[in-house]
Amino acid sequence: MKLIVGLGNPEKKYDNTRHNIGFMVLDYYLNNVNWQEKFNALYYKTLINNETVMFIKPLTYMNLSGQAVREFVNYFDIDVKDILIIQDDLDEEIGCFKLKTNSSSGGHNGIKSIISELNTQDFARLKVGIGTDNINDTIDYVLGKFNSNEQKILHDLMPTFMEIINSFIEKGIERTMNIYNTK
Repeated sequence: MKLIVGLGNPEKKYDNTRHNIGFMVLDYYLNNVNWQEKFNALYYKTLINNETVMFIKPLTYMNLSGQAVREFVNYFDIDVKDILIIQDDLDEEIGCFKLKTNSSSGGHNGIKSIISELNTQDFARLKVGIGTDNINDTIDYVLGKFNSNEQKILHDLMPTFMEIINSFIEKGIERTMNIYNTK
C-alpha cells in the first residue's frame, strides 16, 4: 500500500495559500473525489495499477500533520518507504520542485511533526517551490495566497505532479527521482 499525503491547513481561509500546495496537488490529481474522514484527516482509498493507494489531507493543521500520518501508517501497517509527502518549500522558487528522501525538515513544521511522530525522516517528499527573495515575514508569506502569475505557473506544473505521483506508485521513489530530479 502507498500513502500519498498532501500537507495544508483545513479551513476555507487557507484555500489557495502557499502552505496548502499539498492539498492543491491532491485536489488536482483526484479531481472531485468523495473524500471520507478518519483519524483527523480526509482520505480517499483507491486501486491504481493493482496497487492500493491511500491519499490523505490531514485536518490537524500543518504543525500537527504527523499525528494524522502516524494514525494511517499504524492502522494500515504502511512501510515508511511507501510514503510520499507533498509539501511547500521556501528554498525552491515558484515553478521549481525537488524529490527528496531521508532528509531533515528544513525548518518546515509539518515535516518536523511527521518526523517526530514516525520517529524517522526516511520517507519521500515532493517539495514544491514557493520561495521568493523578498520575504519579510515567513508566516504571512506561507499563509498568503498565490498571485495570478504564480497560479498559472503552478497550474502548468500540475500535470507533471500527476506524473510524479503515478511514477512513485508504479516505480518507487528512487526511479522517480532519477527521472524527475534531472529535468
